[in-house]
Amino acid sequence: MANEVVLLDFKASPFAARVRIALEEKGIEYKSKVEDLSNKSSTLLTMNPVHQQIPVLIHNGRPICESMVIVQYIDEAWSHKPSLLPSDPYRRAHARFWADYIDKKVSS
Repeated sequence: MANEVVLLDFKASPFAARVRIALEEKGIEYKSKVEDLSNKSSTLLTMNPVHQQIPVLIHNGRPICESMVIVQYIDEAWSHKPSLLPSDPYRRAHARFWADYIDKKVSS
């Protein structure tokens, strides 16, 4: 159970895809648990009681919700691995701008 990483997932979700990409880029081993969004599991409802939606990253039994928050957590929790974002503040802001732009275009 030490350093166990589980992703409550839905393959068609671009938000879950963002998290899968971050995990893969960091080289983090994880288990994907695909959710049936029409019949949400008790795990999903317990781990994300506010929004009750995917993705949810469960790291050592503790949930992290919302895709951008999860990606930032991944980058910080595994800081010994190369960063997901550029070190230059301008380039990092630029990357965040495009992530935000995609979020607004996908969810609207």
